[in-house]
Amino acid sequence: MASLQSLPSSYQNWLLKPSTMLGCDTHGPCKRSTSLTVRAEQASKSSSLPSQDRHGRRLLLAAGLAIAPWISPSNYIVKSFAAENKKGFLPLSDQKDGYEFLYPFGWQEVVIEGQDKVFKDVIEPLESVSVNLIPTNKQDIRDLGTPEQVAEALIKNVLAPPTQKTKLLDAKEHDVDGKIYYTFEFIAKAPNYTRHSLSSICINKGIFYTLTTGANERRWGKMKDKLNTVVDSFKIV
Repeated sequence: MASLQSLPSSYQNWLLKPSTMLGCDTHGPCKRSTSLTVRAEQASKSSSLPSQDRHGRRLLLAAGLAIAPWISPSNYIVKSFAAENKKGFLPLSDQKDGYEFLYPFGWQEVVIEGQDKVFKDVIEPLESVSVNLIPTNKQDIRDLGTPEQVAEALIKNVLAPPTQKTKLLDAKEHDVDGKIYYTFEFIAKAPNYTRHSLSSICINKGIFYTLTTGANERRWGKMKDKLNTVVDSFKIV
């Protein structure tokens, strides 16, 4: 994984400030960065970003939430979650990185640079789930702000490309076995499609975990129950 020690000292100092919230500081609004999600189109990268966009990217790097240029080895075990294993879903338990979740039967694993794990429907590519892990020195997800603040910053800076219009629909906090998670729902509109997504985020032992799943808006009515099962099944173990 990317290391905080590899970041410039100014980034590390910014992250250590107690008042810092995810992706934002007192100098201006958050800017969008690279997408974490599996999507049908890859946003083109510009070698000459405007200064404000570069500033936004620096803030994301400082928070330890930018995509790392690595691909983790296959170190997970597919096994039964006992009562949590539901009909129509397959369980995944990553023993090394310490998380588990369910994904719909028929989705296939794909390798995406910067993602720890990705499963997707080969016919409907917008139907997918991805997990990303980034080191951080924060101890609790609440250290980054409220569910709404953190969700807005993540959506605008990380979970959707800058070419898409985004809208946060819901954000909430919940406790699972004494660990605090933020979950939120949002849409991202591209010129030729709209993706409806759900995310669950948590911090544990110096790692910021992000799981995001979603589908094309036109299939949301059919997929929402499955996607809610995916996001609700995500747990740090």
